Amino acid sequence: MSIRTTSGVLLALVLAVVAGGFVLLASNRGVEYFAAIPSSSASGQVASVAAFAPSSNATTSAASVAATSSLPRKKAAPKPAAALVQDTEVAAPSVPAPASDGQDVYRVEDPYPFAPQPVDTVNILTRSALVNILCIPFSGSMNPVSGSGVIIDPRGVILTNAHVAQYILLAESSKVSLSCVIRTGAPAQAQWHAEVLYIPPVWVRAHAADITAQHPTGTGEHDYALLRITDSISGAPLSAVPSLSFDTREGVSFIDDEVLLAGYPAEFMGGMTTESALFPVTSTTKIKDMFTLQSSTVDVVSLGGVIQAQGGSSGGAMVNAWNFLVGIITTTSEGKTTAERDLHALTLSYIDRDLRAQSGLGLKETLAGDVASEAATFSAQQAPALQQLLINQLRK
Repeated sequence: MSIRTTSGVLLALVLAVVAGGFVLLASNRGVEYFAAIPSSSASGQVASVAAFAPSSNATTSAASVAATSSLPRKKAAPKPAAALVQDTEVAAPSVPAPASDGQDVYRVEDPYPFAPQPVDTVNILTRSALVNILCIPFSGSMNPVSGSGVIIDPRGVILTNAHVAQYILLAESSKVSLSCVIRTGAPAQAQWHAEVLYIPPVWVRAHAADITAQHPTGTGEHDYALLRITDSISGAPLSAVPSLSFDTREGVSFIDDEVLLAGYPAEFMGGMTTESALFPVTSTTKIKDMFTLQSSTVDVVSLGGVIQAQGGSSGGAMVNAWNFLVGIITTTSEGKTTAERDLHALTLSYIDRDLRAQSGLGLKETLAGDVASEAATFSAQQAPALQQLLINQLRK
């Protein structure tokens, strides 16, 4: 199966009608597709995770995805749950869950010491932390790009995909005529400028050539990045911004769990509409399957043919019933309509684990420091070489 990224080159296409188990609610906040999020999740479950293998290269606007196959789910006795750690990260289970095939993952029982929140509350809080990332070139062969992101720290730290953040990285270079803004609201309105706090150099090196490809593909591996809001468009002083807490535990999201998805899909809109009348879209769906990029970890989840399975949703939120960010939208399979596609999200457990492997710090440790200083260090020490890799591809 050929899979493509969900980043958003602004294409003038016809909006696809998506049918499914959702209820459309009229709202001046944009489109909302809701199904009830259950008040509790089953416990004592175990599932197998299948390898997430790369597909052939043939993509659209930014980078990454893969072909999928799944192993049958298994049942096992309940495993001990992890205690909730306050702040934005949660501890990993204290007892590992070994399995005969090395691929089993156990659900965390009773993941939080409080009840799930009403779906409308989760929706409102998620939308308040959702952003649209819009980059427009002044000249050259680049196309405008629209993607999504989620604010995960009140100081203005945004989690998104590397294949979206690479354009912010380029815009920081004086060699590239590209302007990027961070937008919020319904419709999206420019609010801030941002800089790259961290993008995995390993991802840029592997995917620099994809920046000029029409249909890049991959697995989603290393496809995350952190941005930092630097100043407001209006010139007003920055203050604390709405943000989502996140959960990096391995078994906190499971097959058949309901999750809320949020993004700024733009694939089926023209460029003028995307710039002037782009609305956020939220929906609920169930996790259909789990995949690994390594061995027995849950790194990617399948979400089916939802409305967010289109360009512009990349970097959008996957939030559980307790209003914790547990994944970000990353890639989707091919299909003429969103209903024919299969949306995928990177789990926060994978992002935290890989960030620690690449930079030496996990999400919580990264956010515990002086993020302005960390962004400045990245800009001085790593950004120039990464920018040049991308610029070299644009000049070919």
